[in-house]
Amino acid sequence: MPTPAIKTYMRQFHDKHAAILIPGCGNAWEAAFLVNEGFTNITLLDIAPKAVEILREKFADNPQVKVLCEDFFQHKGQYDLMIEQTFFCAILPEQRNAYAEKAAELLRDDGRIIGVLFDRTFDPPGPPFGGCPCEYKPVFESRFIIKVMDTCYNSIPGRIGKEVFINLVKKPAQA
Repeated sequence: MPTPAIKTYMRQFHDKHAAILIPGCGNAWEAAFLVNEGFTNITLLDIAPKAVEILREKFADNPQVKVLCEDFFQHKGQYDLMIEQTFFCAILPEQRNAYAEKAAELLRDDGRIIGVLFDRTFDPPGPPFGGCPCEYKPVFESRFIIKVMDTCYNSIPGRIGKEVFINLVKKPAQA
């Protein structure tokens, strides 16, 4: 199931034709939800061939969903919105600045990242890799306006108090 925070946000997102990227999409629960909500331009990205194979079968009858087997850091495209759900916590912490840089590259002007990040640490060696807003803000603030980076008020029961909802808007390019 998609996280309630993403469902709540997307229900008030009115541009059903926005280009949406879900990197490291895994089971892509969010995509199934978006299809049901009438969104028409969804790109799923995962590096695992078996996951991509399963998703291509799952979404075979949904032309509004494109499933790609690619490395996020090598991906090319332009998007209005990127949905973050468990991808950021799967990459090594030392890749987080590269993630923010790549996300900014993939997003159009005023594009945004919305989703959830963990607000907790995990035992090594990981993944998942957690953290806190005090660690996340420096990663994003040079490329994004941080509209929201607060404790998620509508997490699933097992994650209450352990997630941060993010709404980050890409900063305009410097002239």
